[in-house]
Amino acid sequence: MEELLAQLKEKAGLNDEQAMQAVVIMKDFVMSKVPPMFSGFVENFFADTKTDGADSFLH
Repeated sequence: MEELLAQLKEKAGLNDEQAMQAVVIMKDFVMSKVPPMFSGFVENFFADTKTDGADSFLH
């Protein structure tokens, strides 16, 4: 997850909060598109994020 955040910050010029918000939006989007049987995989992939945008590894 840190690699994705770093790329968002570097390539899109986002700050920490904006990058985390982008990841949360991506997670919500993917969750809305995958069949329920894949939701656990998506949750695990995005395990370092929380839906409120708070995170433990940027602070």
